[in-house]
Amino acid sequence: MSYTVAKGNQRVDPDQAEDAGKLVPGAVDLRSDTVTRPTAEMRQAMAEAEVGDDVYGEDPTVNRLERRAAEMFGKEAALFVPTGCMGNLICIKIWTHHGNEVICEERSHVNLYELASMSAIAGCMPRVARGGDDGILTWKQIEAVIRPKIYYDSQTALICLENTSNMAGGTVYPTERVDEICGRAHGMGLKVHLDGARIFNAATALGDNVARMTKNVDSVMFCLSKGLGAPVGSMVAGTKAFIEKARIYRKMFGGGMRQAGVIAAAGLIALEKSPGRLHIDHENAKRLAEAIAELPGLTIKPKSVRSNIVIFDCLKTGRTAVEICDALHPHGVWAQDTALCSVRMVTHCDVDRAGIERAIGVLKEVIGKTQKAGA
Repeated sequence: MSYTVAKGNQRVDPDQAEDAGKLVPGAVDLRSDTVTRPTAEMRQAMAEAEVGDDVYGEDPTVNRLERRAAEMFGKEAALFVPTGCMGNLICIKIWTHHGNEVICEERSHVNLYELASMSAIAGCMPRVARGGDDGILTWKQIEAVIRPKIYYDSQTALICLENTSNMAGGTVYPTERVDEICGRAHGMGLKVHLDGARIFNAATALGDNVARMTKNVDSVMFCLSKGLGAPVGSMVAGTKAFIEKARIYRKMFGGGMRQAGVIAAAGLIALEKSPGRLHIDHENAKRLAEAIAELPGLTIKPKSVRSNIVIFDCLKTGRTAVEICDALHPHGVWAQDTALCSVRMVTHCDVDRAGIERAIGVLKEVIGKTQKAGA
């Protein structure tokens, strides 16, 4: 069996993968905010990190990161986990039993991009609801798919929200909407988990703080990588009793780390310093969206861009998203196809305004050639 890894939108053999992620001079990588490199400050902190065995609870840097995360989110405790996918799975596992259903938005990450782990490992079925163009669920949409209390129906146990909503273009849940959903759910004996992979982007868009935004959810996961720029790692936060269970499942799922302070050190810097610069990414995304809206054959609503994710439709160009991305790639602009005619570009700390302007220029050139070819 052979495997391939991504190089832009091309696929390369694993034996050639060493250079797959290296940026060529002048390249602008907008595939995701997961591609960011740690800052010099992060690298120094990693090199100098005080460490211990975290499985024994003895890594002082990890312990400091967990305390700080809990404090920022107004929760009793937090847990450092290797990935956001593992964090979400841990939370789903704690709040459910085999045979339960988990309500989530149709395009949510837990439904589409976590390898059906809620079914394969937690033993649950996703029960999807459609949140409209913005991917934001209302209580009415959620209530419509809650199972009745009948013994021969699988029972709803958990509602999973995603903020920001990735595949809806980085849209943001109003805090009041989350509060309403939590209040209604709790009144029915249901739990609410928040996949807050990009919650700090949501907070920046709203001008709110994460503690207020997540006050009423039962658990929250957020990423230290992505917009915050750490090389690896996510956090899960909740009550002390919840985190005690989460620690058990982290170990069961293979996430027990030893001298993890080496990476937690970068996470601490990301947590303290990166949220304050996310508005730059949002401004760059808005600029990108406005330029895309002016190009023939591309469809986007710039006003719908609330954070750092820009998704546009290329159907009218007569070319698929893969074809558009492949045309951009040789010119040093990397984007990601997310559907047949849907292209995603994500701004982040490694792409400045000059990089955005370069991406716009290349996109204009590629679309111009496309229009001429179709004439």
